[in-house]
Amino acid sequence: MILEMKVPSPGESITEVEIATWLVEDGDYVEKDQPIAEVDSDKATLELPAEESGIVTLQAEEGDAVAVGAVVCLIDTAAEKPEGTSATPTSTSVKEAPNATPVKEEVAITYASGTASPAAKKILAEKDIDASTIKGTGKAGRITKEDAVKAVPSMGTMPEDATRGTTRKKMSMLRRKVAERLVAVKSETAMLTTFNEVNMQPIFDLRAQYKEDFKAKHGVGLGFMSFFTLAVVRALKMYPDVNSMIDGDFKIEHDFQDISIAVSGPKGLMVPVIRNAEKLTFRGVESEVKRLAIRARDGQITIDEMTGGTFTITNGGVFGSMLSTPIINPPQSGILGMHNIVNRPMAVNGEVVIQPIMYVALSYDHRIIDGKESVGFLVAVKEALENPVELLMDNNPISALEM
Repeated sequence: MILEMKVPSPGESITEVEIATWLVEDGDYVEKDQPIAEVDSDKATLELPAEESGIVTLQAEEGDAVAVGAVVCLIDTAAEKPEGTSATPTSTSVKEAPNATPVKEEVAITYASGTASPAAKKILAEKDIDASTIKGTGKAGRITKEDAVKAVPSMGTMPEDATRGTTRKKMSMLRRKVAERLVAVKSETAMLTTFNEVNMQPIFDLRAQYKEDFKAKHGVGLGFMSFFTLAVVRALKMYPDVNSMIDGDFKIEHDFQDISIAVSGPKGLMVPVIRNAEKLTFRGVESEVKRLAIRARDGQITIDEMTGGTFTITNGGVFGSMLSTPIINPPQSGILGMHNIVNRPMAVNGEVVIQPIMYVALSYDHRIIDGKESVGFLVAVKEALENPVELLMDNNPISALEM
C-alpha cells in the first residue's frame, strides 16, 4: 500500500510551510513516528514524523514551499525492512577534466594598452578606480566599458594564499518572517526607548542566602528571571497601558499578564510565553522558564507556546550586551531589555561604593503608551528589583521562596 504523507496544519492561519531539511534520503526505510523532515513555518520549526513504516519516496526538495495538506512524500508500507544497515546511496561522481596548461595569448603592447575608452574612463572615475589597476580586454589591451562596469574598488593587497569565497543561501521561512515583522515594527509603530539602571546588590544578597535551599527544595535554580518577571507583573498592574495593544482603531486591554521570554534556540531566537505570570510564585516562574528553555533548545517548542503574549522580556546580557534598544514583539506594545551586570562606582548614602549595576531598557509604542506611563513603568520595575523583599516578597522572603 502506498501512503501519501501530507503536510499537517502547524497552527491557525498558517497556509504553507517550507521543507528546511530532509532527515532521510529517497529510498530509505523509515520507522513509524521516526522524524523524516524539519519544516519551517513563519512561526516555528517543527519535525515531521513518519505516519507508517516503509520505504519513503520524497516528493519535495529542500527549500520548497509546500501548502498545508499537500503531499510531501510517499511511504510504501508493504515494503519489508532491509536486513542490517542499508547502504547509503552514493552520489554520481563527476570526472574532473585533465589538467591542461593554459596557453598564454601574447598581446602586443601599443599606445592603447591600459588606456580606457571615454565611456570606461567616466565609469572608472565614478567608482574612483585607477585605470592602471585594470587589465583591459579590448584590442591591444584597451580598457572597454564592460571592463569598467565589472571593475570593483581594490580592497588592498591580498596574500597569495588568501581565499575570498562567498556563499548565497536562502533564509528559512521563519527567519524571513522575523525579518518582515521587525521591519514592519519599525515602520508601523511609533517606537521609543527609555532607559534606567538597577542596583542588583539586593538580589545578589538574596540569591547568595537562599539559592542553595531553593534549588534543593524545588529542583530549579533561583535566577534573575523570576525577579524580573514578578517585577514586570507588578509594574503592568500599575500601568495597564503597557500591557495593552492596538487593533485598528481600538485598544485591547488585558486583565492578565502573559509574559513572553526571548530564548535562543537551534533555529535562532524564539519567544515562548509564560501564561498567567501574575498567578506564579518564584518557584513557578523559574520552573516554567526552565521548561520552555529546554523545549526551545531541543526543538520541541510548539506554536501555541509562542502565541499570545502581552509583554516581552529579553536578556541580551547573557551574550555580553551592555545596552540596547530592543524591538517590540508585535502586536504587543512594550518590551523590557535586560543587560549584563557590571561592577560600577555608585553613590550610596553619600559615599561612593562599588555595586553590581544593570542597565535596563523599555521600548514602547508611543501611539498607545505616553511618556509618563513608560517612564513610570520602568521606575516601578527598578524599585521592585532594588527592594525585592518589601515589594515582591511581602517582607517574608522565606515564605515567598518556599511556595
